[in-house]
Amino acid sequence: MPRSVNSVASRARRKKILKIAKGYFGARSNVYTVAKNAVEKGWGYAYRDRRNKKRAFRRLWIARINAAARQNGTTYSRLIHHLSSNEIGLNRKVLADLAMNHPDTFKAIISECKN
Repeated sequence: MPRSVNSVASRARRKKILKIAKGYFGARSNVYTVAKNAVEKGWGYAYRDRRNKKRAFRRLWIARINAAARQNGTTYSRLIHHLSSNEIGLNRKVLADLAMNHPDTFKAIISECKN
């Protein structure tokens, strides 16, 4: 009995990878095996960097909060300690936004923490 291969599914699978690799440099865009490796590598980087993006933003927020806190006579670590001890539940994203766009409000939060 002859061997049966599902060429329709195989072609669809290859076309899917080549469509994703469209725009890649050289053979990466039109040779299936090379394109498959490039696409899988790209997916790995995308997975990794979705997590790294969160770390990078947190670092940015902390730097902004620290800069604004030092302008108001305290440090980042003291500010965060006072916020938690006074049970003020503002996260770093919100604090960084206040420090950048609403410095008067940020100053009021710091004065509230010191009391």
